[in-house]
Amino acid sequence: MFKNPFLTYGYNGPEYFCDRVEETRRLTSLLVNGNHVALMSPRRMGKTGLIRHCFAQQELQENFYLFIVDIYATKSLAEFTYELARSILSVLKSRERKAWERFIQVVGSLRTGITFDALGRPSWNLEVGDIQSPKMSLDEIFLYLKSADRPCVVAIDEFQTIMDYPEQNVEALLRTYIQDCNNAWFVFSGSKRHMMGEMFSSPARPFYQSASTISLKPIPLDSYSAFITHHFVQAGKMITPDAIRYIYEKFEGTTWYVQKICNELFAMAEPHLPCDTKDVAEAVNYAVEEKNDTYQDLLTRLSANQKALLFALAREGKNIQPTSGEFIRKYHLTSASAVQRSMSALLEKDIVTSSNGQYFIYDYFLYYWLNNR
Repeated sequence: MFKNPFLTYGYNGPEYFCDRVEETRRLTSLLVNGNHVALMSPRRMGKTGLIRHCFAQQELQENFYLFIVDIYATKSLAEFTYELARSILSVLKSRERKAWERFIQVVGSLRTGITFDALGRPSWNLEVGDIQSPKMSLDEIFLYLKSADRPCVVAIDEFQTIMDYPEQNVEALLRTYIQDCNNAWFVFSGSKRHMMGEMFSSPARPFYQSASTISLKPIPLDSYSAFITHHFVQAGKMITPDAIRYIYEKFEGTTWYVQKICNELFAMAEPHLPCDTKDVAEAVNYAVEEKNDTYQDLLTRLSANQKALLFALAREGKNIQPTSGEFIRKYHLTSASAVQRSMSALLEKDIVTSSNGQYFIYDYFLYYWLNNR
């Protein structure tokens, strides 16, 4: 069976990675030349895919240990420490013995949670609660990074999450560790651009001017069109230019959604029958309705005011001033203060995002699902 070339998660080599030639060159060059990087873009624009693609480049692959740490779901410094250590060991255990032996030797506070299989390879068996002193464990982890037998690159996904930890001065603590670590370079990846911008551009913040910045924008339509057409043709299938443009414009070039709809279309496509805009509409409806139970459950967890505001945002689209009298009257909302409280709740639940003072639903499938109700 021919593999679906439109990946919706993971990385499967350059053949299935679209464009980002300049971004790949820039990020790889910055890391090889000893720079930290702040990588920013809206969610699902392909930041993690770009990092994995860069990590597959020969310059990095042959000369560095490469770690990706996803901290999106972490809620505390202990959970951050847990994910950092777990991610490092998961990479090192596939290397030669001396690579992971050094790590286990240094991280004494975590050693009891590392076991070995019949072949002598290490396994991670800690729980978050086993990390009694996050700062002590971080001391050890950064000691390892400083003393590793080759330089390291650590990509921390959704880095702005640390701003919500209950512990005080986490930014300053991590900045101190990183500043003192001359054998590792960091990619700070984040999707909340206002938070990331504040962290790296405000003189009052510990990470001020500590990293080069890359802002990821949508892949150009012509590049995506060539990529999509190539993979359809290679499999003996067809898609019209209008269909590709329709997908691209409907999701504003956002990588994951373009990939998801192309994945659906590729599965639907019949030989010698080109996919057109009607097929795209069908694929979008299918993908949106697939989420019906998830979105219904989401609505049940919102208050009446939050739900009313969410539907209003979906109806209005973008360029919204949600506390304006016109918006409140148009959608029969209660008051500006009630809208502010509801908006704060939706932002906290990560259902709504903001950029340049504008608020919108970042999940396009949720946006279209709400508009069909």
